[in-house]
Amino acid sequence: MASLSRRDLLRGAGAALGAVALDQSTSASAEQLANEYGFAPGLIYLNTGSLGPTPRSTLDAVMKAWTELETNPVAMSYGAGAVHALADKTRGAIAGIIGCTADEILLTRSTTNAMTTAGLGIDLDRGDRVLTTDVEHEGGSAVWKHLEKRRGVIIDRVSIPSEDHDVKGIVGRFAAAIRKETKVISVSHVITSTGLRMPVREIVALAKAKNILTIVDGAQAVGNIEVDVKAIGCDAYAAPGHKWLLAPKGTGFLYINKDSATKIQPVEWTDGKAYVLGSAGMGSLPLIVGLGAAIEAAQKRGIVATEARNLALRNLAYEGLKKIAKAQVVSAPPGPLATALVAFKLPDAIDSSAFRNTMRQKYNLMLKQTEKRWGNGMRISPHVFNTEADIDAALKAIAAELA
Repeated sequence: MASLSRRDLLRGAGAALGAVALDQSTSASAEQLANEYGFAPGLIYLNTGSLGPTPRSTLDAVMKAWTELETNPVAMSYGAGAVHALADKTRGAIAGIIGCTADEILLTRSTTNAMTTAGLGIDLDRGDRVLTTDVEHEGGSAVWKHLEKRRGVIIDRVSIPSEDHDVKGIVGRFAAAIRKETKVISVSHVITSTGLRMPVREIVALAKAKNILTIVDGAQAVGNIEVDVKAIGCDAYAAPGHKWLLAPKGTGFLYINKDSATKIQPVEWTDGKAYVLGSAGMGSLPLIVGLGAAIEAAQKRGIVATEARNLALRNLAYEGLKKIAKAQVVSAPPGPLATALVAFKLPDAIDSSAFRNTMRQKYNLMLKQTEKRWGNGMRISPHVFNTEADIDAALKAIAAELA
C-alpha cells in the first residue's frame, strides 16, 4: 500500500464543510447536511457545547490514517513513522489557529486531561492558593480539588452569578480575592453554563502584575470564537477538539507559553515534545490526524465567518426566548460578551432533566440541561450545521411545553 501524504489524508476534510454556506442569508441544504453529518433522521442537534458532531470528511481522514497505521504498526507509529509524523504536525495546525508555535503545544485527549496535566506540572505546596470561580466546569476544576486533597492547596472562588454581565465588577472581584499566597488563577474563557465571554485579558494582567500563573480553560472557546493566546497573555490554555472544532471525540491540547515552561512542567515533555515518546507513551494517532483535519476545515470555513453566523443563530434564539414568559434568559444580550451559547432558567416547578428528556423524545430536539448547581436551566448551542429553521423549531417546542 502506498504511503499516504498529509495532503491525501486531509484533502477531503474541509471540502464538504466548505460547501455548507456560512453566509447569514443562506442556509445549508438538508441534502448537504445529510451528506456531511451522520445525525439520526429528523434530529435537531443544538448541543455543540457538550459534544460537536464529527463530519464524515474528517472521519474519512481518521480512517485513512488508521488503515495506513495498521499496514505496519511499529514502523508507522514511532519516530519518523508516516502516521506519527502526520499526527505530530497537528501541533502546528493548533498553533496556527490559536496564535502560538508548535513547540508550545502538547496534544491531549480532552480539556480535562489538559487542565490536569497543567495543574500537576506546577510545583504547589501546602498553603499555596488557587483562585478560580464558582462556575467552572468539573473538568477544569478537578485537578485543583485533587491538589487540595493531596497537597493541602487552598482553593478560593470568585462568585459569578448567572445574570452577572458586569466585566468591571468581575475583574474587581478577582482583584479583591488575590492574596499573597495565590500562586495560580484558573478561569474559563467562556463560561459553560451561560456562554459569557470572560474578561480573560484583564484577569491575566492582574495576575502578571503579581507574578501569578494563569491557566485558561478554553473548552467553549476554540472553534467558537477567535482565540489568540499571545494576546491573552496566559501561561497555559487548555481546549478540546471534540466541541466547536468538530474533531474526533477524545482529542484536545494544552498550550504552555515558552516563558512559563520552567514553572509548568508536564511529565509528557520529559523526553521531548513529539506526540509519541517514552515519557508521553503511545497516543491516539488516527484521532489526532483527524483533529488536524478538523482544524483545516475550520480554517477553510473561517473562524470569523463561523462566529458571526453562529452568533446570528444564537441571537435569534435569545430574542425568541425573551418572548417566552416562563423562560428566564440568563445569558448576556447580543454584544461583546455574547457567544454562541445561550441559556435560560425554567420555573422551579419544572425539572430540567425531565424537560430535556421531553425535548428529545417528543420533539427530536437535543438541548443541554445545565448542571443543577448552576440553576434549573437549559442551554442552546448552535453551530455551522444548524439553520434558522432549527432555532424556530426549538423555540416553538420550548414555548409549547412552557405554555
